[in-house]
Amino acid sequence: MTKRLTAIFLFISFIGITSIFAQDKRVTEGKDFSYLYKNLPIPLQKPQLPRIPDRFVKLTAYGAVSDGITLCTDAFVKAIDDLSKRGGGHLIVEDGIWLTGPVMLKSNIDINLSRNAIVKMTPDKSKHKNTTNKTSKIVIPAFYAKNAHDVSITGLGAIDGSGAYWRPVKKSKVSAAEWKQYCQMGGIISAKGDIWYPYNLRNAPSLTDSPEEEANARADLIRFERCERVLFQDITVQNSPRFHVHPCYCKDVSVLGVTVRCPWNAQNGDAIDLSNCQRCLVTECTIDAGDDGICLKSGSGKTGVEYGPCRDVLVEDNTVIHAHGGFVIGSDASGGVQNVVVRNNRFMGTDTGLRFKTSYGRGGATENIYISNIVMTDIRDQAIVFEAAYSNKQVGQEDKHAGATDFAPDFKDIHIEKVTCRGCKTGILAKGEEGLIHDIDIKNSVIFYIKEATEIQKTCKLDVSNVTFKTFEFDFW
Repeated sequence: MTKRLTAIFLFISFIGITSIFAQDKRVTEGKDFSYLYKNLPIPLQKPQLPRIPDRFVKLTAYGAVSDGITLCTDAFVKAIDDLSKRGGGHLIVEDGIWLTGPVMLKSNIDINLSRNAIVKMTPDKSKHKNTTNKTSKIVIPAFYAKNAHDVSITGLGAIDGSGAYWRPVKKSKVSAAEWKQYCQMGGIISAKGDIWYPYNLRNAPSLTDSPEEEANARADLIRFERCERVLFQDITVQNSPRFHVHPCYCKDVSVLGVTVRCPWNAQNGDAIDLSNCQRCLVTECTIDAGDDGICLKSGSGKTGVEYGPCRDVLVEDNTVIHAHGGFVIGSDASGGVQNVVVRNNRFMGTDTGLRFKTSYGRGGATENIYISNIVMTDIRDQAIVFEAAYSNKQVGQEDKHAGATDFAPDFKDIHIEKVTCRGCKTGILAKGEEGLIHDIDIKNSVIFYIKEATEIQKTCKLDVSNVTFKTFEFDFW
């Protein structure tokens, strides 16, 4: 009898280990995206994937409970520390709802979310407070890594940022019923009655001394800084307090098959932002966001120049359902954006399609950009837009770069072709002073517009050739 029980136990253990390996098969084997780097218009350096040791542990082994009530932050910390001491590996987050505060990743660590796993960030703001005193930031991102290498978040599960407890809301962007729901959470309404601030909420005490400070304190959901060999694959990321997936100053970044979603009116709800990153691939992602969809940035002013350009980036085979822009460069671009290929993407219902935006104080050289095979439908404003005097105001605040005369915008050497757009207010818009937008060609495209085919200032040097502009035979605008 004892031998039989032992055999059964060993069989069950084998099945459990096998299921973990099977669950993580896509991580250990991966999908080869080398084919995307064939027939590029310019040579790009391909990112290296993380090298994670074949070591697997479960979050439950460290005391986590998947009831959506028990705080699991300590379990995450213990599991990551244990894996790190053993040389790294995969932390398996099984099916269930895992309530947690911020999680710091370390080198050689992969967090793998099972299909029915939801990692829910606690709305208790005190659990997000920065206690390290190593930065001026009041709160830290939900999933955070700094100066690490070979780090990843993978799997078919989801991360939810509980963003409603952090984001200010403009009354003009919500229905009366939605406005009432926000007010029932508590909070503060501005003197003009036009902005709701998540300050002094009933179930989430504030961390700062004013509603405006509270709104400015919110952090990204996933933010990796100065890391090498970074991978985000297959996960769903939603409802962030601020940006959703935000690698900064990183090298070798792969964002593969990620889904990002948040309310269409989520303030600063950018989906995937790459800031001053080099050797990056963004492919097979699906985005429904409140701000920019896929965005390349390189900092503002001297800081942006110090961190260097966003460079060698391939953006291919992505779908953006809603965003302020489907593909965006800016507004912070002082470090430069160079060597970028964007092709075979579709935008449906975004505010703008291809969006280039910056201004004095945050501008820089944006060059060697090749964009092709883009399809768009139902674009609210412009299919293609260049703005060299963009204003970036936070809710209730003024643009801190207004009136700047240094770090001028320099959009140049940008090549756009084979764009098909069915439905936009304006086909192509470009506005900026002499010398800020130049040496740009747009060709072999079809744009069906509603109001205007083009609105291009004479100071902007765009070569538009073999582009078919069509609209309705009658004016209903």
